[in-house]
Amino acid sequence: MKRTLAFGGVVATTASLLAAGLVTAPAQADNDVASDALANQGIAAWATVAYWYGNKAANLIAATPYNIETKVVAKHVSTGGPAADSKPGAVPAIGDEKKSTSTSKNINLPKTVGKVFFNVPDGSGTDPRTGKAVEKDGLPDKRWCTATSIQSTYKNLVATAGHCVYDTDSNATTFDNWVFVPGYYQGKTPWGIYVGKQAYTHYDFDVYEDYDRDYAFVQVYNGLAMPHDGVVKPFDQNPGAYKEVSWNVFKEFPRGFRDRERWCYAKPLEAGTAPITAETNVAAFTEDQKKKYKYYVWAFEDAGALGNNVGGQGLAYNQKVGKPVFVFGYPSGSHPDGNYAYTGITQKWSYGKTFKAQALAIKAEELIGVKSSFTGAGSAGSAWLMTYKNSRRLGYLNGVTSKVSDTDGNNRIDVSVSPYFDGELYGVYKAVANKWSGSIAVPYEVPSGWKRPIFWD
Repeated sequence: MKRTLAFGGVVATTASLLAAGLVTAPAQADNDVASDALANQGIAAWATVAYWYGNKAANLIAATPYNIETKVVAKHVSTGGPAADSKPGAVPAIGDEKKSTSTSKNINLPKTVGKVFFNVPDGSGTDPRTGKAVEKDGLPDKRWCTATSIQSTYKNLVATAGHCVYDTDSNATTFDNWVFVPGYYQGKTPWGIYVGKQAYTHYDFDVYEDYDRDYAFVQVYNGLAMPHDGVVKPFDQNPGAYKEVSWNVFKEFPRGFRDRERWCYAKPLEAGTAPITAETNVAAFTEDQKKKYKYYVWAFEDAGALGNNVGGQGLAYNQKVGKPVFVFGYPSGSHPDGNYAYTGITQKWSYGKTFKAQALAIKAEELIGVKSSFTGAGSAGSAWLMTYKNSRRLGYLNGVTSKVSDTDGNNRIDVSVSPYFDGELYGVYKAVANKWSGSIAVPYEVPSGWKRPIFWD
């Protein structure tokens, strides 16, 4: 249930925003915003990329849809439900700051939509392919949801469902190794991979798991360019080059990475100096030993800011319920009757008008719904776009899929639900929309608080 705030000031309407390319909104209480780090600068974010891209992108390919409690009992409501807390407002999409019109009979899928990949605790949830509990193997499980690039000052922002960023199952804060891959297809990353830096959500979702606030905005670093089929050998055939780093950086890399075919190596300065191999314990080096080598790690090729590569959707909030939206996502898994409707391999779309909805089992009383056959596995975080322009592949984000439901009891999913985007959502967006991320192509120094990932060594 939403908390009501009294706002002062005037919110610009959608029409005026489109004309001016600006947004004016009421002040937002700081305590409505929760923010948590995903990856520190330098080696922490770099390590995340190495995790997903190693062994020909094996971890990306092996990831399965995140399907923790995706199905709920939802219902239409004619009274109550969500309501605007101020005047309607909107933020134009990247490149669409000036109003434009176009028509098209075909549905061109947006470049902004892709998958977010992350780790969950070992044995979390069920396997959407079998419906059985995931077996434990001692390593974190690899999962994905849908997400989309969205407008921001530095073109570095991703929107998705809150539970695709924040761990509501094990009560941890955020998921590890969180990355966004727009246009992902079977291990291929056509526009690069973008590591999450900082996540923002509503305080009520972070603390109380309020599914009326199941949304998140994630600030991402510049992308890293990679071969379509993942890292290849010899290593210098990958985009980028070796760069010299300090011993402090080099020693943090896994022992198995220490040769010229992989991520890092050490060059002896004098003839007769023993080479550093996977068996060498560099952490035990004396100061004299450290000085006998120059240290190199692979510097990825910077792919630039997310929005410069794929664009970014606009944002609409406090809109009247009942407007048509396109829903774009990667649904996967079967309907309750066992029909395997979607594979999750390619992006899909559905279309319908929104309506007021509730899902009382999760205490969500102020949702919006749309008729859609998207099954729950993988579709979490799907982008709900208003006034979508086919030619530009841009619209206004007005919802993200939180849960799905079989509302008529025929064992077929027929409805997706989303939090209602109101002024408090805009306050969360505003808290991150002007923040800069930067590049992680070269991990020059180890940040304070860095912890070696469980998969290293």
